[in-house]
Amino acid sequence: MSGLRVSGSWREDPGTQAVCAMLLRAGHQALFVGGCVRNALLELPVSDVDLATDALPDRVMALAEAAGLEAAPTGLAHGTVTVVAEGVGHEVTTFRRDVETFGRHAVVAFSPSLTEDAARRDFTINALYATPQGEVLDPLGGGLRDLAARRLRFVGAPQERIAEDYLRILRFFRFFAWYGDAAAGPDAEGLAACAAMAEGLEGLSRERLGTEVRKLLAAPDPAPALLAMTRTGVLERVLPDATDAAAVARLIPLEGDAPIRWQRRLAALGPAAATNAAEALRLSRVDAKLLTAMAAELTDGRGPAELGYRHGPWAAADIVLARAALAGTVPPQGWREAIGRGATAEFPVAAADLMPELSGRELGARLKALEARWIASDFALDREALLEV
Repeated sequence: MSGLRVSGSWREDPGTQAVCAMLLRAGHQALFVGGCVRNALLELPVSDVDLATDALPDRVMALAEAAGLEAAPTGLAHGTVTVVAEGVGHEVTTFRRDVETFGRHAVVAFSPSLTEDAARRDFTINALYATPQGEVLDPLGGGLRDLAARRLRFVGAPQERIAEDYLRILRFFRFFAWYGDAAAGPDAEGLAACAAMAEGLEGLSRERLGTEVRKLLAAPDPAPALLAMTRTGVLERVLPDATDAAAVARLIPLEGDAPIRWQRRLAALGPAAATNAAEALRLSRVDAKLLTAMAAELTDGRGPAELGYRHGPWAAADIVLARAALAGTVPPQGWREAIGRGATAEFPVAAADLMPELSGRELGARLKALEARWIASDFALDREALLEV
């Protein structure tokens, strides 16, 4: 025991305690692990609650059934059963150790040892556990010190942890962005290992890469991590057209109190990076369409009001901010009000107003010309004024 305790409604949730009690009644261990413990100690929000136990997966399934809880074998090969209690899913994973690794996944053997389970985790700050009563356990003896210092270190030899799953290279930068000390910089040993083994990223699925990049860009300030990725050559392996993160460093102070949007930060990596991210990171169609539209506007001369009219308030604000960051300037005065004015404007002329005199291409060209004139008037001209021409 470390003497530290974690608290919070997440730990005291009736469903969570029911899952713990299910294991404890049968003589097994039930320990919170990973992100929920880490975030609780940092007084950050806890989203997912994961548990580690010495009970084998089949045993967990049987205990859940006996307790009247729903259980699904979501990862039996790796020892994980999802137990649903009070409508909330809890991933319950058996203590384990790696037997064989392939850079993308591992063959594991189940273990009764908490220390062995901790030794196979990625970073020391993620190798922290807590009992159902909240007492914190630090089996490896360095996790709490690293967490207090905001120091991100691999468990054991960084090369060995990365060889188990090359995605840990991106996780290193993502966790540094969220939990590391930007002033101190990334752990030198870990950084060197990521640089030396970056080629291994090319064997990972683009979906996995995309998930990590989105989470990294959603950090309060991802710029120090992105700059480190640039120096080590990692960023260009993931996004070949994003070779310099300096624009993101300029973007962060421009954002002010604007809601964090990872798409805006990605656009600040440059038009080519934003355009090609859909393929490189296997993004959704919605995100791909948005980033393609934003990329086209980063070097365009359209003002904030027209951007608001054409793209809506959120995307328009992202474009203005990313454009300023790329140019090393600041957004134009009154840009927020201009975006709002454009976003609420409605073009007063319809195709029916020009028919039957015009049709086909001539109709389309006329509507486009009138729309351009209306925008140039700052949306002031009404229907009658436009049709008089």
